[in-house]
Amino acid sequence: MRYLLSAVLFCLPALSQTIHGAADLDRAIEQAIQEDKIPGAVLLIGHNGNVVYRKAYGKRAITPSPEPMTVDTIFDLASLTKVVATTSCIMKLFEEGRIWLDDPVTSYLPEFQGGKSAITVRDLMTHFSGLRPDLDLDPPWSGYDTGIRRALNDKPANPPETKFVYSDINFILLGEIVKRLSGMPENEYVRKILFDPLGMTETGYLPDPALKPRIAPTELLKDGTLLRGVVHDPTTRYMGGVAGQAGVFSTADDLSKFCQMLLDGGDGLFSPVTIRKFTTPATPINQPVLRGLGWDIDSPYSGNRGELFPVGSSFGHTGFTGTSIWIDPSSQTYVILLANSGHPHLRNPVTPLRRQVATIAAAGVGYEPPASIQAGVTETGLDVLAASHFGLFRGKRVGLITNQSGVDRMGRRNVDLMKQAGVNVVALFSPEHGFAGAEDHDNIADTKDPVTGITVFSLYGKTRKPTPEMMSGIDTLVFDIQDLGVRFYTYEATMLYAMEAAGQARIPFYVLDRPNPLTGLHVEGPLLDSDNLSFVGAYPLPLRHGMTIGELAKFENGERHLNADVRVIEMSGWRREYWFDGTGLT
Repeated sequence: MRYLLSAVLFCLPALSQTIHGAADLDRAIEQAIQEDKIPGAVLLIGHNGNVVYRKAYGKRAITPSPEPMTVDTIFDLASLTKVVATTSCIMKLFEEGRIWLDDPVTSYLPEFQGGKSAITVRDLMTHFSGLRPDLDLDPPWSGYDTGIRRALNDKPANPPETKFVYSDINFILLGEIVKRLSGMPENEYVRKILFDPLGMTETGYLPDPALKPRIAPTELLKDGTLLRGVVHDPTTRYMGGVAGQAGVFSTADDLSKFCQMLLDGGDGLFSPVTIRKFTTPATPINQPVLRGLGWDIDSPYSGNRGELFPVGSSFGHTGFTGTSIWIDPSSQTYVILLANSGHPHLRNPVTPLRRQVATIAAAGVGYEPPASIQAGVTETGLDVLAASHFGLFRGKRVGLITNQSGVDRMGRRNVDLMKQAGVNVVALFSPEHGFAGAEDHDNIADTKDPVTGITVFSLYGKTRKPTPEMMSGIDTLVFDIQDLGVRFYTYEATMLYAMEAAGQARIPFYVLDRPNPLTGLHVEGPLLDSDNLSFVGAYPLPLRHGMTIGELAKFENGERHLNADVRVIEMSGWRREYWFDGTGLT
């Protein structure tokens, strides 16, 4: 595949009209240039093994004299170095059995933190090491060895695996690990294992001065020095131009070979399972960001994913100078956007442009997620039970706790579906805001459902827990309410109190599961203090708990030792990375 791709690139000096939405891409980038967000850019999009869009915009240089941008412009990749070079080196060492991700860093750098640190290689690669964002640069210093010594002795700001802090120090250390294990500087090792085999002939650290006319300049420093062919990152400059966090220069064409290699499962350079391991979530499960090993998946820095490429299964990275790549295996697509937004002066990050370009690109290639991740396939526990005609409830006397959210994919009420299937619903229970969700006051009274005539007992009136009198004649209690995924929503307290009542009555408690609208991947915010429990926070949970309502029921039943007979009717077609708008549910 890489040789075919090289031939395609050679024959296409400016391919720009083989993708739907080309005019929208042009408009977005040209507007960014007009608004002085970037001086120029090169955009390259690959899909299904072909380059479908390749175009240069604006100017490569503004000062000392204007130069037009060309598709073969060489860019300072900045932090793309972390994934293109350093992560690739770690992948190769991992495949060769020379490094283990959960080993402490001291296994490879014995002097790190005096030899007593618990920080692991994985912590460095996911930015959960607790180390600071960067080394101190003032007063100025110089030399690779000096930079490494400072990184080895820098004091962590947080314990490992407790907080996501994007840190260049992490990758400075990883670059040194590469050097010690490979026996050669990272710039030499990455050329041996990646750049040369892939034919990335214009990619590398310390670019040849002969290439300077094609290199996009970056910042004009206060002393009048224009950085061109010299790495912009000041730490890497202090270290001589070669480090694990920055320093690589490349073209869009060369990066397309790299992206296609990853989509092709390694192309003989890496094993497909290694690529999957490094590009799938590897962060602690209780953290609100998703990072792979080196790669970004879903974090404050992943705006270049856009709005259409899937969360969790696609990956990418950005660079401070205005560079970015995003890769989606499910649609066999990659988007490379290279700009020198820091020329001749620093500007705001180009995140909005990256997001806009990725979204247009995904739509332009006709992206359609696989059936397993398409929006519109999620079936709630109610849908699953309705498909079986509520066979579980045949011959049972059912009490149903619900409100206006208790509908199926077609918008039909749960109680109506149950009655039509012959289920004997003998009582209804309503939470805060009442059975129809229209009440906005305390002490909501009992009422009747106007459609079925069934009594609706209010659990937001004289009592907030089903009483023995309310439970009389019920042998199965069912909960079907859409939750919001945050601890202070009272429907969770209603479920907890109802579980307690079901346990005391020794009857099964069914939860018809529904999606967590905020995804099932993100957990964040402080725990509720146990001495502040109330109806708006009935259990010590994080502010955003990351569980479905069914998972929450099982969790609370176990943690509180309720010994209730909790049975969750699981959903079909739901994935933890879905936000609610990815489910297709109303």
